[in-house]
Order: sequence, then structure tokens, then C-alpha cells
Amino acid sequence: MVDQFGRVVLVHGLNLVWKHKPYVPPPTAQGFTDKDAEWLYDHGFNGARLGTLWTGVTPDRPGVEDPSYLDRWQPVVNALAERRIWMQFDFHQDMWHEKYGGEGAPDWATHRPEPFARSAIASAPFPMGYWMPELSTVYDNFWANKNGVLDQFARAWAITANRYKDQPYSMGYDLMNEPWAGIEGMTCLIDGCPDTYRNELQPAFEKALRAVRTVDPNNIVWFEPQQFAGGQRLDTFFTPVDGEQNLGFSWHNYCPDVFAESQGLPAGNMQGCRSFSTDRNQHALDQGRRMNATTLMSEWGATDNTTAIGIDADVADRHLMGWMHWAYKKWGDPTTADGDQGLFVDDSDLQSTKKDKLRRLVRTYPQATAGIPKRLRFDTNTGDFTYTYEPGNADAPTEIFVSPLHYKHGPAITVDGGTVTNGLTDNRIQITASGNKPVTVTIKDHS
Repeated sequence: MVDQFGRVVLVHGLNLVWKHKPYVPPPTAQGFTDKDAEWLYDHGFNGARLGTLWTGVTPDRPGVEDPSYLDRWQPVVNALAERRIWMQFDFHQDMWHEKYGGEGAPDWATHRPEPFARSAIASAPFPMGYWMPELSTVYDNFWANKNGVLDQFARAWAITANRYKDQPYSMGYDLMNEPWAGIEGMTCLIDGCPDTYRNELQPAFEKALRAVRTVDPNNIVWFEPQQFAGGQRLDTFFTPVDGEQNLGFSWHNYCPDVFAESQGLPAGNMQGCRSFSTDRNQHALDQGRRMNATTLMSEWGATDNTTAIGIDADVADRHLMGWMHWAYKKWGDPTTADGDQGLFVDDSDLQSTKKDKLRRLVRTYPQATAGIPKRLRFDTNTGDFTYTYEPGNADAPTEIFVSPLHYKHGPAITVDGGTVTNGLTDNRIQITASGNKPVTVTIKDHS
């Protein structure tokens, strides 16, 4: 991903998804205010995945916008953009709709299929509700555009993109959170469901992509793989779109051992998550190459297990992978595998941080690079940081966020192949290359 100055952007962000009506965080201490945006900036988070839900955009009738919904999001959007925080707009959904124990789709887009409509809904807690035959049929009907619901989904994306097409610090549109494959969903655990991508996901997302492109020709449009790909070593099968140069692969990373722990099951060895996370990062980069797309780990975490968090963040650094951790605040999330999420003990108190968890997430890292990133390492125990990049043409210098949590005696900064041009300002330094040779930045505790 490249910013307006021609620099390569690495995102370290958080998910902001309010899953209850009115599907936008209230402007209160518990929700989101300017103080929250400032807190994100101060702690080096330069990205946010915003749950701008389909049911909020067109709640009452197909294709008819409720402009007040995105109006309520606008103060959040403005506060983030003012602090140079990149935003991914997300049609978040879990298990389709509240009647199935989830959220995301409007009432008018929720048609109970036959023969299930003749009896009470058989539901199950998240995520097992996906596996119920009625809900799987709802998804299959959506992919088949029954009752024109897929067409209206695409129209809702055109409405949303029209609002945000000129929005500063937009990083585009995440078309659907964790799409479910439908009746064949459980077989995806065996082969990843290549036919689902070919016959359902890719055509549906291309339809939404075309709708976005009628109003916004430039912003990134992100495709997500079928739901099981976030927690299993499965291939994904997206392909390039003719003529399209701004695709994204938005992927999730949930180690099965962490999920087992969240369900009260024997968790096994958390160190096994390092192998899992490495495999998923490498797969995401490969899928990005195959579909000619940039990549973003748009969900991971959803736990207070600091070992697991540290592993995923370290592996992402080694693969130069941007990320959006789940989640900023708990916000009474009704559809999650683990209630231990959020960065605060009390959502309304920004002083109530989970300190060990925050120390794993607040990291020294390059937010924008005037060149090509090559190697990144950060040690959350010592604060030791090394970063190497090849300088290139850009209209602004390389900018590195320096963690305020890891240098008790202050950061000792050395640069080989360049110079620090501005000193430490707002926990950030700027680097200018001295020539064409690689630049290596090293930061340690001053002791």
C-alpha cells in the first residue's frame, strides 16, 4: 500500500465494530470520541477497520440510503483522518442477522427459506450457528442472488463508496467479513472449497467491485476468503480481475489452539501458533500475488493471551504484514469466540489498559517508508528494533513510530545509510537516506 507521498505504508491498527443498533459507537467515553482518536495516535496505531454495516446503510428498503447512519460515523472518520489514521470501511457481518444470533444484513434482506420458515429457528452460539442448515441456505440464496439480494448488496456498496470516495486516509472497502460458504461450508475444512470461490465468492465480490467502481475508480476493494480460512491451514482461490489494479486480500489469523482455549478446551502448546501464523502469513502473500492484490491481516487476536498476541505480531513483522487487531474495545460483542478482548478493563476509562497486552501491541515500526521495506525485527521484551529498507523516490521521508512503552531510559537511535532529520516528535522520527545504498535503523534502550 502506498500513500499520497509515494511511501510504502505498514498498518498497525485496531477493529472498531459496534455490533448493536444503531451500529455505530456512541460519542461517549464508552464509545468513541476525539480522546480515543488521540489515544490511538499516541500509541502508534495508524489504522482502523470501521464496521460500517450494510444494515445501517440501507436499513429499511433495498437501495434506499439512510444518510443519517454514515453521518453518525463521520465524527469518528474525521477524528481518525485528522490524526493520519488509515481507515478500512467494513460491511461487517456475523451469522447474517440478529434472528440467527448475529448481525450485518438488513431485515429486508433476511428471507427465511423453505422448509425452515415453517418452524422455529434452530440457532446456535457463534460461530457454530454458521453450521445450521437454515443459515447455510440463507447464504447460498445470497450467493445465487435469490430475490435480488446480492444486487442490492452491491448497490449498498456503491452508496457507501460514493460517501467515502474522496475521504482522506481511506484505505478502501472490505466487502464482507468472513463470508460463509453455505451448505458446503463444512467441506471447506477438507479442500478449502475451490468451487465456492469460482462459483460464488469471486462472482459476488466482482459484482460489488463493479458497483464500487461506478463511483470510485481508485480506492482499494478488499476480498475476504471463506470463514474457515481464518482458523485452518487452507488454501484460498481468488483470481485476478481483468483491468483491476487496486484489489486487496483481507485475511484473518486465529490459531486453533487459541480458539480451543477460548472454548474451555485443552489448548495445547501456544508455541505451535508460531508455525500456524507463519503458514498463514506466507499463504496470504502468495494469494496476494496470485490475485494481483495487496494484503492485510484485518483480524487477529480476540484474546488476552499475551503469548499468542506476541507470536502473531512478531510473525507479522517478519513478513512485513500490516494488521488490524481485534479489537479496540469490547463493546459488548455478542458474536465472538472469546469474551477476553479489547485493550481496556473498562471501555469508558482509557487509563484502565491491559498493560501486558498493550506492551505486545504497541511496537516500534515503520509507518511509512520512502523506499522498499526489506527486513523488520522488534523485541517486545527489550525494545530492540532493526529495520532495513532500500531507498526510493518519495515526496516525504521515512517515518518510524518509536514505542513509548519500551525504552525506560529513552531510545538510542542509530542510522546506517541515512540520517534522522527531525528528532523524536510525537514518538516519531523521520529518516532521510544519504544515497542509494540500503538504510538500516537500529533503536535500543539508552541504558
